[in-house]
Amino acid sequence: MIIAVDAMGGDQGLLATVKGSIEAIKELGVNIILIGNEEKIKNEILKNNYCGSDIEIINAEEVITNDEEPAMAIRRKKKSSMVIGLNLVKEGSADAFVSSGSTGALLAGGLFIVKRIKGIDRAALAIPYPTKRGVSLLLDAGANTDCKAKYLQQFAIMGSIYTEKILNIGNPKVSLINIGTEEGKGNELSKEAYLLLRSSNINFVGNIEARDIPEGVADVLVCDGFVGNIILKLTEGLAMSIFSMLKDEFMSSIKSKIGALLLKSGFKKFKKRLDYTEYGGAPLLGTRGVVIKAHGSSDAKAIKNAIKQAKVFVENKVIEKIEDEISSLGGNHDTEERF
Repeated sequence: MIIAVDAMGGDQGLLATVKGSIEAIKELGVNIILIGNEEKIKNEILKNNYCGSDIEIINAEEVITNDEEPAMAIRRKKKSSMVIGLNLVKEGSADAFVSSGSTGALLAGGLFIVKRIKGIDRAALAIPYPTKRGVSLLLDAGANTDCKAKYLQQFAIMGSIYTEKILNIGNPKVSLINIGTEEGKGNELSKEAYLLLRSSNINFVGNIEARDIPEGVADVLVCDGFVGNIILKLTEGLAMSIFSMLKDEFMSSIKSKIGALLLKSGFKKFKKRLDYTEYGGAPLLGTRGVVIKAHGSSDAKAIKNAIKQAKVFVENKVIEKIEDEISSLGGNHDTEERF
């Protein structure tokens, strides 16, 4: 299996992407295409003392940065590491593409270059969300701020398939994020989506309020990208604030420091459950090829796990299963983006 990796993306750049790719080769037995500045990649490979033949390097003269307008960057920077990687997936030269670069550009490129699955109106960014019972899948996490009810239905179907095949949760429970649990709650979008989800071939268990999400009562959490991104950012900020406040309290006195020392192992386990590096990345569900968005601050471990996620995605034929399920809904219209 061949996984293409954007070597220039992310805050840690080559330091993380090269090391993570080498670790993936050793652990997962995949072949890697590293895309970026060829000379710098070769130097980084030498620093990691890797002499194997499972890495191919494709030189990229350009890099798309976070401060560029996404769609414009994809159109103009044809020789960027991201555009080259997406084209490799489109052409079938790579089985998947992993990038920790600009989220907006990757979403735009996924739609414009790789294209959507026939019958899918919108692709969704799916985020593994740590909960009290394990992990749930939140989608859409920001790709589509304005949605129709049928988009949410498609998100639910894709999320259900992904959760079962990748997160290994049998017959996953699907919930619609809403302001109340009763049927008939919410705005017109929520009400219409509820009826569609209830009639779909998924394990729909009704609405879920935001306060119940961390309990893990649902395995797939469905919403539009506006709501999903707010939930995601609020959770990240809240987690950081809680850890910061706890640290301040534990460092406030000798007695507190002793208590913190006794609880150290427990806090390590708790922190690991919330660690994004354990989950790899966020798949862009709905595209014809496998596209994984790794966190912008990904270290080598996160890159390795994102590659692992891509490998499992391909092996379980998730795209084919989504195509079959959407086809059964009668979704045979062509919804490709114009590029």
